[in-house]
Amino acid sequence: MSTARRALVTGGAGFIGSHLVDRLVSDGYSVCVLDDLSTGSASNVASGVRFQRIDICDWPSLRDVVAAFKPDTVFHAAAQTDVGRSIREPDYDARVNVLGGLNVLRAAHAAGARRVVYASSAAVYGPPERLPVPETHPTRPISDYGSSKLALEHYLNAYQARGLIEYAALRFANVYGPRQRSDGEGGVVAIFTDRMRAGKAVTIFGDGTKTRDYIYVGDVVDATIRAASGGGPTGIVANLGWGRQVSDLELFREVAAATGYSGEPAFAPDRPGDIAHSCLDPALARRTWDWKPTVALRDGVRRVVEWSAR
Repeated sequence: MSTARRALVTGGAGFIGSHLVDRLVSDGYSVCVLDDLSTGSASNVASGVRFQRIDICDWPSLRDVVAAFKPDTVFHAAAQTDVGRSIREPDYDARVNVLGGLNVLRAAHAAGARRVVYASSAAVYGPPERLPVPETHPTRPISDYGSSKLALEHYLNAYQARGLIEYAALRFANVYGPRQRSDGEGGVVAIFTDRMRAGKAVTIFGDGTKTRDYIYVGDVVDATIRAASGGGPTGIVANLGWGRQVSDLELFREVAAATGYSGEPAFAPDRPGDIAHSCLDPALARRTWDWKPTVALRDGVRRVVEWSAR
């Protein structure tokens, strides 16, 4: 009988989830991927990895697959991540991120999983009172997406308080890297890269001074693996970011340099639910898991451009 650690990854055919799956396989885990392919792609899943096309809102199917696989750790990355859609369709956002997330917790506990590692978001904070934002900052999300991501953090805590599960919740800054879709609102690096490589106009929402904290997907995966490690503390809610603000114009210049783009950006009004400035303090993750990001923005952007040109 195999003694390999068993990891189940929801959203494992998506951008971040598929990179996590690759790392888990490399580290010797037996991996099962669950994804409904609404935004992910089966081509992102490495050959030989067990794959089940399942909607996390389909409780009977989810329960049965998780029970049969019996994971040690569940990595919950499946989500509705479009801020604009969350505002237009709050019921759909809550169905996926809250009810679907609860299904994952119930299934994990029922199957005897030891720990759930949850992909949360900086959106839980809302407009920051200070930068970089620590985990002790008030959580006052201004989008339905941020609210739904925060809600599942509370459910995780309730499950832990009752002794049902261990967990870590990771609040991601703006994650970027290869395989990120360029047709969603969150993949700014991918959007800029695709448009610049095609010689098309690039639109910046606002005046270009809005800032975000960009972190490369490989760094996020490394922290996620560390958060799942046996014997580590439970109930940790930690930021994953560089702790550095990057303006939209600065990002534009980095991608332009990597692609050889010579155009100037176009500007459009800000979108509802967008926060003017965001930057996360990663000190807790460093203290808890001895983690720190290693891929600088210029190097990460270059990797995205090289991948897109393959």
